Amino acid sequence: MPKAKTVKTKTTKTKESKTFYITTTLPYVNADPHIGFAAEIVRADIIARYQRTLGKDVFFNTGTDEHGQKIYNKALENGKDPQAYVDEYAAKFELLDDTLDLSFNSFTRTTNPEHVNAAQEFWKLCDKKGDIYKKNYKIKYCVGCELEKSDSELVDGCCPLHPKQKLEIIDEENYFFAWSKYQQKLLNLYEENSDFIVPQHRLNEIKNFVASGLQDFSISRLKSKMPWGVPVPGDDDHVMYVWFDALVNYISCLGWPKDKKQFKKFWPGVQVAGKDNLRQQTAMWQAMLMSAGLPNSKQVLIFGFINSNGQKMSKSLGNVINPLELVQKYGTDAVRYFLVAGLTAYEDSDFTFERFEDKYNSALANEFGNLVSRVLAMTEKYYGGQVPKYNVDSDKFFAFDLKTDWEKYDFFMKNYKLEDALNVAWEDIRRCNIYIDRNKPWELAANNDDETLPDVIFNLLETIRQISWMILPFMPQTSDKILGQLGFDQEKEKEKGIEALRKWGGMKLGQKVNKGENLFPRLG
Repeated sequence: MPKAKTVKTKTTKTKESKTFYITTTLPYVNADPHIGFAAEIVRADIIARYQRTLGKDVFFNTGTDEHGQKIYNKALENGKDPQAYVDEYAAKFELLDDTLDLSFNSFTRTTNPEHVNAAQEFWKLCDKKGDIYKKNYKIKYCVGCELEKSDSELVDGCCPLHPKQKLEIIDEENYFFAWSKYQQKLLNLYEENSDFIVPQHRLNEIKNFVASGLQDFSISRLKSKMPWGVPVPGDDDHVMYVWFDALVNYISCLGWPKDKKQFKKFWPGVQVAGKDNLRQQTAMWQAMLMSAGLPNSKQVLIFGFINSNGQKMSKSLGNVINPLELVQKYGTDAVRYFLVAGLTAYEDSDFTFERFEDKYNSALANEFGNLVSRVLAMTEKYYGGQVPKYNVDSDKFFAFDLKTDWEKYDFFMKNYKLEDALNVAWEDIRRCNIYIDRNKPWELAANNDDETLPDVIFNLLETIRQISWMILPFMPQTSDKILGQLGFDQEKEKEKGIEALRKWGGMKLGQKVNKGENLFPRLG
């Protein structure tokens, strides 16, 4: 079993909530990790890291979805026992932890006994509410989506998301969840919480879907046909439908139903998902929570797809991007950077290696890496690697208004506009480069200008220090390296709290700096 990680957090007394919960969806373990899920989990990690900088106690959940027809079929195809099959693939997804430098402190596998027990207890609550019943039905079923498909959803008789997979016809007696009963309650939830789903057009999309009428959905499969699932309480002939089981992970990770204290501490929370999960996360799961008498999710962020060279990624086309291989070639923080700065979170984006390398060279190597290298090299050359005695008032920003920039940064981060927040840091990086070109420190040094040159060097060092804190959630390894070059220990600095770290004048007279290696050597 994968080990749960403990992420140390520092709490402070504020009027805001002292806790924060965020979870990704749980990817199916029927294939290797792909860049779409890497983008989802990195964005969630960035949000979690930012909330920790605010002093909050953060619970960050991810994991693997390991039941259902799709998994069962794949295990049989490979001649493996289903449990052995999911164990193998779950390990591949846990490799993303170190590869992408993730900070999750919960890795939920839906085959874990604790999760199985939680799913069964959740079933009992819905059953007690009168929302579970049995009937015979016949449907068209997409194994790829693990969802029923109506004729109106099909394109040329196929699921548009899995056009090469033949639809299955299911004709059997199953248990059903009374989804239709919650149509108005779901509409009320959306109406009363205008920011429940981000972006807004996804909220409008699900509102239209729910308003058009809900059909009760099957929540079990006959064990004789598909045995790989959580046993239905009180009926050995059935196992739970994979979505009913998997969605419960968002609370089973908190120890629900046994650990009510931790559940109450962190739930409700923020969920992130791809647009193909819109219906499941924002309507099915929310109705299930209502049925069980539990609070609805706080917010759901719905991300777009990532295509490759304008085409949907698929194994048959050979264009699937493996994030593990990408990191091996370019480095962790370069990949984390591109997943935010090079892609659009809430709309579909296109990945190409050409775009990745162009972005790497222009932004990371030329703008950022070169800035840090130049400033530290000048500090070594002109002042022996020590912070010079500057003349500006430490309470006054001589070159830029970082206070305003931090306000913009916080606004974007708290509203999950990660690309905009990262761009605030990049605006300061570009301004620093312009500041160097305008002030020409090499000419000041040649003219023995001991009045202006120290101010210029200090302003640059101090701005880089603050930029390193801005990029911490996005590029934690790079942030740590820069702070080390500037003579700081990141963990010790964090203990000072966010307000102290953002205060102008953190670089002290005589503090030793070290140029070190180039952060991002140019490619090609």
